[in-house]
Amino acid sequence: MPLDIRQFVPLAPYTTLGLGGAARYFAEVVDAARLLEALRWAKERAVPVFILGGGSNLVVADDGFPGLVLCMRTRGRAWSQLAGETRIEAQAGEAWDDVVAEAVARGAAGIECLSGIPGSAGAAPVQNIGAYGQEIGETIRSVRGVDRRTLEIRDIDAGQCGFSYRDSIFKREPDSFVILSVTLGLATGGVGALRYGELSSAFAGTARPTLAEIRDTVLALRRKKSMVQDEADANRRSAGSFFTNPIVSAHTADGLALRAVTAGLVDAPEGMPRFPLADGRVKLAAGWLIERAGVAKGFRMGAVGISSRHALALVHHGGGTTADLVRLALHVRAVVKDRFDITLVPEPVFLGLTWPA
Repeated sequence: MPLDIRQFVPLAPYTTLGLGGAARYFAEVVDAARLLEALRWAKERAVPVFILGGGSNLVVADDGFPGLVLCMRTRGRAWSQLAGETRIEAQAGEAWDDVVAEAVARGAAGIECLSGIPGSAGAAPVQNIGAYGQEIGETIRSVRGVDRRTLEIRDIDAGQCGFSYRDSIFKREPDSFVILSVTLGLATGGVGALRYGELSSAFAGTARPTLAEIRDTVLALRRKKSMVQDEADANRRSAGSFFTNPIVSAHTADGLALRAVTAGLVDAPEGMPRFPLADGRVKLAAGWLIERAGVAKGFRMGAVGISSRHALALVHHGGGTTADLVRLALHVRAVVKDRFDITLVPEPVFLGLTWPA
């Protein structure tokens, strides 16, 4: 079947926010051959290309995108045993949560805390997705894809992926590589991770919860925050956490905690949420900063607002525009900057527009 390139395809239905204009060109990719065909087609015509996964971490401009959007529809999960690990190679178009569910069912530990995260397996390494104490970068062994410069298929070892907090070489250099599949190494019969306070508290008194119990609890916690896709949820149109948690020096974190005490936001410095990192820096809680800056859950600006269940999620209530969403996001950033002198950084990918510096 030849590659079918369509024109002026609305992108809003392909995103969880339900916002944005049309792609000038659009095609669904079901295998490597069609991906290469599409990339050659775009290269010959000097047309920019964007790779679309599940659309759960994407903000599309109201004017759309003037290039070719390739929607990854490749499928397949291959399991094996290697070097004492359970390995899975997941094709880029696989739904990420389906990968997690099968890993848990097979008793393979390492991604159980990443349950319920929307999107595709191919997009997961780009953002180095993480939640409840785990990141996918911890389990990735290699990533297979197409080098955009040479159109050759090659493998990239985990050490070359440049993983850091919500970041990777694939995110920093989006035009260099198209992910075809991801290979993970999981602990066969391993113990589930209980590193995150909220999750470990849920299992207080439980000696060794099963992977299935951890998955179910993570899903329940996410559901309470409207972080699981549910058509009945009023907060369903979002891109998840819109801002990353700021990472600052220990000195800055100490000063911020003292400022919070002076402002009456906490009784003691220890009352401000902060999480020391291995490199000596400190991760702050962006949601806490947003709420303490005066932006409450449920806050509305017309057709967009803050989730009623999670201060980090910006929600589209219907009938809005991307311009409305960006206006809200800039308002949140400005309020937090004014109150705490911390500049929040957005987590989603922006297509057809640039986030104001």
